[in-house]
Amino acid sequence: MRIFTPNGLARAAVRFKPASFAGTFVALMMSALIVAACGILLETGARASVPAERYAKAPVVVAADQSVRLVADSIDGPEETVYPLPDTARVDVGLAAKASRAPGAEAAVPDFTFPVRQGDSALAGHGWGSHAFTGTALSAGAAPREGEVVLDAAAARTAKADVGDTVALETAVGRTDFRVSGLAKSGAGDTAAAGAAADGSATAWFADAEAPALAGHPGKTDAIAVLAADGADTDALAAAVEKSLADSGAQVHTGDGRGEAEERGLAYAKETLLGLGSQFGGIATLVAVFTAAGTVALSVGQRTREFALLRAVGATPRQIRRAVAAEALLVAPLAGLVGCLPGIALARWWFGQLKDRGAIPQAVDLHVSWIPLLAAVGTGLLAALGSGWMAGRRPAKIKPGQALTEASVERLRPGVIRTVLGLGALAGGAVFAGVAASAAGDNAANASLGVIMLFMLAVALLGPLVARLCAALFGLLLRGGGASAALAAANSRTNARRLASAITPIVLAMAFASTLVFMHTSESRIASEQLRDGITADHVVTDPAGLPTGAADRAARAPGVDAAVSLLDTQVLVPVDSGGETSLQGAATQGISGSGVQLAKVQDLDVRSGSLDRVGSGRIAIDKTLATSAKVQVGDKLPLYLPDGTEARPEVVAVYGRGLGLAAVTMDRAALAGHVTSAFDSTLLVRGGDAKPLAALGEVTDASGYAVEQNVDRELGAWANYTMAAVLGGFAVIAAVNTLVMTVLDRRRELATLRLVGSTRRQVLRMLHWESLLVSVAGVTLGTTIAMITLTPMMRGLTGESPHVPPLLYATFAATAVSLGLLAVTLPAGAALRDREA
Repeated sequence: MRIFTPNGLARAAVRFKPASFAGTFVALMMSALIVAACGILLETGARASVPAERYAKAPVVVAADQSVRLVADSIDGPEETVYPLPDTARVDVGLAAKASRAPGAEAAVPDFTFPVRQGDSALAGHGWGSHAFTGTALSAGAAPREGEVVLDAAAARTAKADVGDTVALETAVGRTDFRVSGLAKSGAGDTAAAGAAADGSATAWFADAEAPALAGHPGKTDAIAVLAADGADTDALAAAVEKSLADSGAQVHTGDGRGEAEERGLAYAKETLLGLGSQFGGIATLVAVFTAAGTVALSVGQRTREFALLRAVGATPRQIRRAVAAEALLVAPLAGLVGCLPGIALARWWFGQLKDRGAIPQAVDLHVSWIPLLAAVGTGLLAALGSGWMAGRRPAKIKPGQALTEASVERLRPGVIRTVLGLGALAGGAVFAGVAASAAGDNAANASLGVIMLFMLAVALLGPLVARLCAALFGLLLRGGGASAALAAANSRTNARRLASAITPIVLAMAFASTLVFMHTSESRIASEQLRDGITADHVVTDPAGLPTGAADRAARAPGVDAAVSLLDTQVLVPVDSGGETSLQGAATQGISGSGVQLAKVQDLDVRSGSLDRVGSGRIAIDKTLATSAKVQVGDKLPLYLPDGTEARPEVVAVYGRGLGLAAVTMDRAALAGHVTSAFDSTLLVRGGDAKPLAALGEVTDASGYAVEQNVDRELGAWANYTMAAVLGGFAVIAAVNTLVMTVLDRRRELATLRLVGSTRRQVLRMLHWESLLVSVAGVTLGTTIAMITLTPMMRGLTGESPHVPPLLYATFAATAVSLGLLAVTLPAGAALRDREA
């Protein structure tokens, strides 16, 4: 391992040529920043948990598996993939009796949480039995029996009711009068559940025998809280309960697992964080490694003359290789450690933003350990060692005389291995582009990801050839720019490797930022058009807490109303083909209260085949993109999972074209109501009549106003795409600026020579500006080309349309690249020229 021990050559190089190593330091630091931030998010997703709140006093909790698990054969054997359910899966109420008979159990209490409406107010409904583990206590009256309810202070105050009074409450079974049997003070568990179930902390408790029906799930319970007898051991109790419920499919939770059972959003939070840390993190890491490796290779390449002189005075190839490795050891670990600090800050900011937007439960904490930090430092070190070894391999092994010759003039012929790999990546990108163009849905998106990665690899490997081609093409345009432009073109053709080092980061920034941002603008535009054209109703009624039961019937009785259809919005999971394997895709679903004929009066789904008239029990309509991905057509059975995980195989009776702006699946409301937590409809579409009578049902707007509200929600959801584009594009832009600064500082002798032969300071700066413009335009052009090759098949597969690139936004990207390029050469060049003149 003596080769990795810093020697005098390495220490002297870092000490006496700090400018060259400053650029390397910045590149490795930024690489560590990206890797550390993504690694922290990945680890947080893997370790995410929430403490039990509602079940804090129940040592054991029984709940259903809140995910669908698909098992597929792989090279290593059966591989299981887990998909979180859109809604809560429930267990049979009868399991509570079995769990209560387990040794060490004092009682097993079925738990119910469901939304309740009292006029315009939203309440959280529970079974009264939950008071045994939530700490709820009566302050007046008695426990509820069937037909009775216990209210907390907030609910009683809103209803203006006291013990013995009657209140009208709306639940999944409709509007019912209940006698107030008592008043209670909510315990900590009920307060937490109320905050999650309603817009406030108002709570109502019902008789346990009646609660399942009121929740809309007869015979089912959200979970079962098992209370321990005095002196019972929690682990022993959990094992006994698990044994008593064997073959039931229920899961037994203790510790933080109880929190996961009560916080359904945790599964989606894990999926979000793991996706960011693995998928985006993997891409970001590759970009960071490419860029850092290129910068290290540039730094080593700038000292080819020094290595040639060292070989001429007797330095052995081993000493040269050892010097390069030692330089990496001197710079990379320190750069990595420095980069970890802003990486932690970026991860904290990103995590906080996800929390603020509701993607992560507030109880989940960011987990920062040494593992991602070590990975960040190690990745930078390996990239530095590998790229340094590759760059220093030739000057270390060739003969001293030949080394001096090559140091004076750039070698025109690129390495054979690099060329072969680059051409292979280029061919692979072309193949993937063809696959993406012929695919649809997620298959097109997955293939397009391979397109951009392979083309970026090709640009990195074939950089000198690409740079020489760009210099030749743009050099023709620069001929009319005067002597400075002609000199810039000649310099670019002669120093293609230096040009390639500057172009590659700009290509990275432009390609990835454009793909992420314009993917959203394309989807958003199509969705907006479909939503605008698809809502043909005159009035749209919404309510954040859900519409009153029977809202469609009440609206239909209003004067002049021709049709009224209420929508229950949720998601289902649909098996789709994903690169030859089956995966589950979440599909936005609307359950309609009326017939397909009535729906056609208020919503134009753009039916392509079949008819909406047949939508009903066991029959659904789906979007064309989903139909293609699921490989079904009219008349086929579509296997799917309802929101609570229940399997179904409805018949497809219609395929339509506006599933991106509206819902991808349209089905009978009755088929969904028993499989969601809230059976209150979210939207009411009304054709004809006046808006005034509808105001009692919720907030009334027209189709255009409703479209604006939906678009605002979509824009908030696109924040993640813009953030990823900013992180990745920002890193690549900084890398490009860093590379340009390094190349200018390395050319101080060349700039001084130009001044000595009579060039003015202005002429030299103008030459550098032309070179910078060539680099920026070439990078923007290549990046745009890669982005469009990636986006076109992706968007055609997902939406059936071409990508939408807003001209002003694209111009901003291009102008930023050009402006930063000019700034990156002007400042160091100006300083270098002033130093020479001084």
